[in-house]
Amino acid sequence: MTLEELITEGRNPNTMDIDRLSTVDMLKKINEEDKKVPLAVEKVIPSIAEAIDRIVPRMKKGGRLIYVGAGTSGRIGILDASECPPTFGVDPGLVVGIIAGGDSAIRNAIESAEDDVEGGRQDLVSINLTERDSVIGISASGRTPYVIGALRYAKEVGALTIGLFCNENKNVENIVDVMITPIVGPEVIMGSTRMKAGTAQKLVLNMISTGVMIKLGKVYSNLMVDLQASNEKLRERARRMVKLATGAKEDLIERVLNETNYNVKLAILMIVGDMEKEKAQKLLEMADGYIAEAIKLKDLVLQGEE
Repeated sequence: MTLEELITEGRNPNTMDIDRLSTVDMLKKINEEDKKVPLAVEKVIPSIAEAIDRIVPRMKKGGRLIYVGAGTSGRIGILDASECPPTFGVDPGLVVGIIAGGDSAIRNAIESAEDDVEGGRQDLVSINLTERDSVIGISASGRTPYVIGALRYAKEVGALTIGLFCNENKNVENIVDVMITPIVGPEVIMGSTRMKAGTAQKLVLNMISTGVMIKLGKVYSNLMVDLQASNEKLRERARRMVKLATGAKEDLIERVLNETNYNVKLAILMIVGDMEKEKAQKLLEMADGYIAEAIKLKDLVLQGEE
């Protein structure tokens, strides 16, 4: 596709006068366009769900979730990946963000890096990509050479390949297992895909990483029970989550959290199940980290003991 054919590179008829508006009216125009983004994402929820349901089994077998992008798209991937360890308590190597041009491109634009097809391939080779991994190529245009190169290599290896584009691209259908294309239309400022396209990409990646972590047992009800309580704010959040999940008194919560080194998931199960730490740990292992399943297993164990 040529640049002129890309929806994200079109000229927006609704903002032709944006340079002559008052500040308030200018912002209203931007806001009106931004409102279209979640509606575009809503239309591709089935594809997002398919991606999640195909990623989870691979991760349970030791696979990783890998985001690959250039420029804004790469930075959004790195942002989502970097939030997973503190939010869900996962190893930093489980969700990986890769950007064309390397780490220096996170802060400084290296525009030529996106044209490097071989660079996309080599960056995946360097992290020892395997067939258990899932690779999400992120590109507003859907034609970024660096991203296409990465997806082609991922397909060769046998990894799951997912395209997150804001334009349709029939030419990559043979290398992408799941296509996610929120069509947000032309940007407020022509070609500035850090705006609507970038927002759509962030919303989709939020949904994917959160959905995957829920299905991996990292969430109990709507509480992120595997967070790493690495500072006082997070320790306070940990105490609050245990309180909300158990209704226990503060002194008991504090004692159990200290005993578990602020392992929220373990503390909740110990209090709800009225059990010692060792037994709670064993049940969580049997339940693959799911608190609700561990509680069910406890009841089954008790019935068996009777």
